[in-house]
This record gives sequence, structure tokens and C-alpha cells, in this order.
Amino acid sequence: MGTQVTGRKRIPNREKVSAEDDALSQIAREAEARLAAKRAARAEAREIRLKELERQQKEVEERSDFLEKGSRTASTLSAATLASLGGGFSRRGSCDTSISVDTEASIRDIKDSLVEAEEKYRKAMVSNAQLDNEKSNLMYQVDTLRDTLMELEELLYETRRECEVKTKECDRERHAHNVLQFQFDEMKEVLKQNEELLKKHGISLGSEVTTNGETGSNMTNGPERVESAQDTPAVSSDSVLEIRLRKLVDERESLLEQVRKLKAVVEQKQRNGTNEAVSPHEEDLQNSLDSHIIDLQRDANRQISDLKFKLVKSEQEVAALEQNIIRLEGQVTRYKTASEAAEKVEDELKVEKRKLQRELRSALDRIDELEASNCHLSKRVEKMKANRNAMLSQQ
Repeated sequence: MGTQVTGRKRIPNREKVSAEDDALSQIAREAEARLAAKRAARAEAREIRLKELERQQKEVEERSDFLEKGSRTASTLSAATLASLGGGFSRRGSCDTSISVDTEASIRDIKDSLVEAEEKYRKAMVSNAQLDNEKSNLMYQVDTLRDTLMELEELLYETRRECEVKTKECDRERHAHNVLQFQFDEMKEVLKQNEELLKKHGISLGSEVTTNGETGSNMTNGPERVESAQDTPAVSSDSVLEIRLRKLVDERESLLEQVRKLKAVVEQKQRNGTNEAVSPHEEDLQNSLDSHIIDLQRDANRQISDLKFKLVKSEQEVAALEQNIIRLEGQVTRYKTASEAAEKVEDELKVEKRKLQRELRSALDRIDELEASNCHLSKRVEKMKANRNAMLSQQ
């Protein structure tokens, strides 16, 4: 009875579930498209960054080569000037040599500091690229965890919805079980009252049923009676059976009274010593009374067997509903366990997400610090280049 109700209600639920699945799949496709676009943009930015690093490294190498060439030319120029001026200007030789030595020392210091700054700049650029790669990896992990979290939230929503559906179905089955239990108790009480009424009026069942040959017919016609009993309402059938039983009992009492009167008449005639034969009318009347009593007993036995079949059928339905209730309660327990597990996983993913966000913020802060130091080093390099150019122009 409960399964038919749920079967009728599953069709709109399926349509609703299919519509929700289509919407969720559309959202998932859009999210995948956005994620693919982000990945492509990151890959393009990474390529551009690597090209920029290669270009800057080439510029640094070219500048270092240029500095080496400049130092060589400066040393050759200083040596040539010293050689040319050595013969003509003997007095000023010591002063010029000291100036050239100081100039070479300052150029050498500038060159060393420039090489050191370029090395620091190169290391800063490499660490900057590494941090950028780590940032992209962390962003990818955050996106993956966000997608996983969305999937788990959808799974949790589906599990909760199925749990609610199963809970409602369990409530309906429990209500149907209570209704059938109430009907079963009513039928049991009615059957008990009927048996007490039959015992009160002295109607016995077992021997009369076997002598009248009604057992086989009752057993063969049992399922048909059960089906007819299922189609008719329980309360109205019980009231009709009570009325019929009362009528049968009244008729039986009246007929027994007539039989007693006739027996009294026969005994009176036998006492009077009359040898008159019994009239055929009286014999027919007595036979008809006996047959009528037998028919009444058969009807009563048939109705009682119907009630017994109804009772057995009700017990079977009650047992089936109890099994369904146990099964549905087990399903509800499993769904609740799955929902709790999904909530636990969701909490763990939220904690992991917060941890990754903290790491991402720390990585971004470190990138900002390295960019600031990189900018400071580049300014120092530019200042050193300006000083070197000024010194070369003075020479």
C-alpha cells in the first residue's frame, strides 16, 4: 500500500533530479572553461616571464663584457699615457702614476660591486620566478580544492535530500503500519466478540464443519474470500457480520423453540398411548427445520472462516510493513552516517583551504619583499653605472 504511493511520486522527483543534474553539469562545464582559461593565461604569462628573464640575463652578460672591455681600454690608455708622458714629464710622473693607480683601483672596485650586484639581481630574478611558479601551483591547488569542495557540497546536498525523502517515506510507512495495526486490533476484537457470542448461544464449529463437508470448500475458496475482504471496508463488513450473526442467533432460538414445542407435542402423544402415525406434514416441517439450522451453521462457519482469513492477511501485512520500516530506518541511518562523513570532509577541506590561503599570502608577501629588494638592487646598479660613466667621461 505504501509502495504504490511512493511509486506514483517518483516520476516528478526524477524529473526534478534530472533538471538539477543538468544545471549542475552546466555550472561544472562553465567552471572548467574558466579554469582552462586561467591555466592558459598563466602558461602564457610564465613564457613571457621566462623570455624577459633570458633577455635581462643577456643584457647583464653584454654589460659585463662591455665593462671588461672598458677596463682593458682604460688600463691600456693609462699605460700608454704613462709611457708617453714618462720621458717628457719626469717631475709629474709620480703624481700621474698615483692618479692612474687610484683610478684603476676605483674602477676595479666598481667592477666588483657591479658583478656582485648583477649576481644578486640574477639570484633575485631566479627566486622571483620560483616564487611565481609556487604561487601558480598554490593557486591551482586552491582552485582544485575549491572544485572538490563544491562537489562535496553538491554530494552533501543530494545526500540530505535523499535522507529527507527516505525519512518522509519511512513516516508514511509508519503511518500506514499504525493504520493497519489499528484495523487489525479492531478485527481481532470483533472476531473475539463473535466467538464469545457464538459460544454464548451454544454454536460449536469444529465437528459441524467436518460433518457438513465445508472444510474443503473453505480452503479452496480462501484466497477468493481474502481478495473480496480486501476490497470491502473493514468497519462496514464487521457491522454487517454482527447484524447477520444476531439475526441468525434469533432465528436459531426461534427454531429451537419450535423444535422443543414439537418434541413436547410428540412426547405428549406418546404418553397418551396413541398409535397414530406421524403426519407427513410434521415430518417435512422437522426436516426443513433441521436443514435450515444446518444452513445457518454453515453460514456462520463460512463467515468465521472469512474473518480468520482476514486476520491472517492482516498479520502478514503488519509483518511486511514492520520489515519495510526496519529497512527504511537502516537506510536513514546509513544516509545520516554518509551526511556526517561528508560534513567532516567538508570541514577538513575548509581547514586545508585556509592553510593554503595563509601560505599563499606569505608567498605573496615574500614576492613583494623580493620585488622591493630587486628594485633597490636595480637602482644601485643604475647608480653604479652612472658613476662609472662619469668616471670614464672624466678620464
